[in-house]
Amino acid sequence: MALDALLKRYFLGVVLALVAVAAYFQAAGATQLIGSAIGAAAPSGSAAPIPNPPYRLPVPTREPKSGEPIIARNPFDSVTGPLNAKPVDPLNDPGKPVEPELVDPLAAPACDGIQVLIVTESDDPLWSVAALQGPGEPHPRMRRVGDDVAGKKVAFIGFNPLEQTPAVWIESGAQVCQAMLFRTQPPVAAAAPTPAAPAPEPPKPASGAPSLDPAIASKIQKVSDTEFNIDRSVIDKIMENQAELMKSARIVPEQKDGKVVGVRLFGIRPDTLLGTLGLQNGDRLETLNGFNMASPEKALEAYARLRTASNLNVKVNRRGAPVSIDLHIK
Repeated sequence: MALDALLKRYFLGVVLALVAVAAYFQAAGATQLIGSAIGAAAPSGSAAPIPNPPYRLPVPTREPKSGEPIIARNPFDSVTGPLNAKPVDPLNDPGKPVEPELVDPLAAPACDGIQVLIVTESDDPLWSVAALQGPGEPHPRMRRVGDDVAGKKVAFIGFNPLEQTPAVWIESGAQVCQAMLFRTQPPVAAAAPTPAAPAPEPPKPASGAPSLDPAIASKIQKVSDTEFNIDRSVIDKIMENQAELMKSARIVPEQKDGKVVGVRLFGIRPDTLLGTLGLQNGDRLETLNGFNMASPEKALEAYARLRTASNLNVKVNRRGAPVSIDLHIK
């Protein structure tokens, strides 16, 4: 009876003790199972280690000594250079650049298919520009020294005193040609007439462009020193025969404080085309219908609109004073 009373009195404690014992044995078994699983997955510690290869001392190799590096470098004579260099034939050297033939550039042949519309010459060759139109090009393009045109390279932009015209020299390999702004076509040779009595030799014409054709001069009406009325047919004749009419004129860009301010006109006589239109020798052309002549691109645009214009306003600087010339085309 005493045992039953104790069990009834401490029944909860007995149950908790039994649960604790069961939990202990369950945790111990689970620990054993997990430890055995991990031990089976790990590599066996009894496996033989991989032996390291035995260390061997490097055996020095003895190569025969040579003086070729010293001979090739030749540090004692920088002028002679390498002593073992092979001679190179200058005629068959593939690395040697092709140089242009040393010919008189003023007498260089004309470039085929390349047309010059505007030439702006500067004291610095790199600042000279020209409007060139190559074969197959729909419009002219502004080009400088070193630019490409029709697969060739622009070598120089300047003035040809032999032909009395601005020109652009173009090179292609060893060949040099020139594209001239005012180049007249040689007249067709006629049949030799029957020899007649010798006549006195006429006087030689003055150098430069001839006087303006009276047929053109008669269609230019002078209203004042700065205003002129021009027949439209004169513009067409000027565009067709500009090589002959502008032969004596020379255009040189003028700079001020490192900036091009206009183009200076030289070689203008009163009996030439520009002289008849009110321009004088030494005038600095600044604008044409508002287009700045200091810019080659604007000069080209003004040239393109010349044929269809009805009025031309030319602003020049004459001996330091601005002068405006109005040309009315009718």
